[in-house]
Amino acid sequence: MDNSATKNSLLKKILGFILAFGPGIFAIGYTIGTGSVTSMIVAGSTYGMQLLWVLLLSCVFSGLLMYAYGNYALISGETALYSFKKHIKGGKFIAIFIILGISFGQWNSLMGILGISANIIYEIFYIYFPQIEGYKYESVLAIAVVVIGIMYALLLVGKYTFFEKILVIFVTIMGLSFLVSLFMVYPLPIEVVQGLVPSIPRVEGGKMMVAAFVGTTMAAATFLSRPLFIKGKGWTIKNRGQQTKDAITAAILVFLISGAVMAVASGALFHEGKPVVEVLDMVNTLEPVAGKFALTLFFFGTLSAGLSSIFPCLLIAPILLADYQSGELDTKSKQFKIITAVACLFALIVPVFGANPIQMQILSQVFNVFVLPMVIIGILLILNNRTIMKGHKTSIWIKVGLWLALIFACVVSYNGVLGIVELF
Repeated sequence: MDNSATKNSLLKKILGFILAFGPGIFAIGYTIGTGSVTSMIVAGSTYGMQLLWVLLLSCVFSGLLMYAYGNYALISGETALYSFKKHIKGGKFIAIFIILGISFGQWNSLMGILGISANIIYEIFYIYFPQIEGYKYESVLAIAVVVIGIMYALLLVGKYTFFEKILVIFVTIMGLSFLVSLFMVYPLPIEVVQGLVPSIPRVEGGKMMVAAFVGTTMAAATFLSRPLFIKGKGWTIKNRGQQTKDAITAAILVFLISGAVMAVASGALFHEGKPVVEVLDMVNTLEPVAGKFALTLFFFGTLSAGLSSIFPCLLIAPILLADYQSGELDTKSKQFKIITAVACLFALIVPVFGANPIQMQILSQVFNVFVLPMVIIGILLILNNRTIMKGHKTSIWIKVGLWLALIFACVVSYNGVLGIVELF
C-alpha cells in the first residue's frame, strides 16, 4: 500500500509539473520541431558533437530573451509588436518587416515539417503494409492532407488553454522519446566536452549549419509571441516569479532535448561515416546501429516534434498581425481562420512537389536568423523606456546579456549570408 501511494504521489507530482507549464510550452513547440530535429540529426551525423557550444549559447540567450519579453509584458501590460509600433520611432516599419520575415521563415519551415512528418508516418505504415511501396508519393501526399486538415480543425477551437494542452501532450511524448533514446545510443563523454569548445566545421555547409542551429533555437517567433501567450494565460505582475521559472525551464528543456537528438545522431551515425541527407537515411542507417526499439522511439519523438511545431507555425502569422493591430491574442476571428487556412495550403507545397524536406528545413532555419537582430534591438529599446516600464528597472546583467545576444545574432546572421552564398 505504501509503495502504491508513493508511486501515485510521484506520478501526481510529475503530472503537476507538466500541466503547470505556462507559455514556455509554446517556446518548446516553436523551437523543437522537425526543423530543429533535422538540424540536430544532420549536425550530429556529419560533425559529431562539434556544434554543441552553438546550441548551449543559443539556449542561454533564448532563455534570456523569453524572460525579457515576458517580464516586459507583465510590467507594461502590452505586447511586443504593438509596443514597437507605439513607442519606437519608425517602429511601424520595423514591426511590418518582422511580421513578413518571421511569417516567411515559419511558413517555409512548415512545408518541411509537414513533408518530414508525412514521410515518417508513411515509413511506419510501410512496416505493417509493405504493399504500399509503389505508391509512396500518393501515400505521403494523402497523409499530409489528413494531418494538416486535423491540425486546422483543432485550431478552429480557438482557445489558448486547449492549444496549451495539445502541445503539452506532443512535447511530453517528444521529450521522453528522445531522452530514452539517448540511454541506448550515445557519444563518448570526451566528445561532449570537446563540443563545448567554440569551433566551426571547416567544410562546405558548415557556416550554414551554424546559422540553422541559431535560427531554430533562437527563434524570433518564440520571443515575440510570448507576451501574447502570457496574456492568454491570464498572468499579471503577480506572476513574475512564475514567468521567470517558466522561461528558465523552457530554455533548459530545449537544450536537453535538442542535445539528446544531436548526441543520438552522433553516437549512431557520425563514426559510421553516414551523414543524413534524406528522411529515409534516418531509417536505413539508425536501425542497424540502434535497434528497432530505439529507432521506433526516435521516430516517435521526431513525429511528435513535427506535430508540436505545426500548431505554433500555423498560429504565428495571424497572431503577430493581430498583435500589430490591437495588441491582443486573436484566435477566433475570420482573419485568423483565413490566414491559417492559407498557411495550411502553403504547407502542402513540399508534399505536392515531392521536394526534399530536409534541405527545405535547414534553409528555412537559416532565413529565420535574419530577423533575430531586429527583435533583440526592439526589446532593448522598449526596456529603456521609463514611462512604459512604470519605474521598474531592468537589471544591468539582463541588459549586458541582451547586448551579447545581439552581437551573437549579428555574427551568426553574417555567417548565414556566407553560407547561402557558398550554397548558390
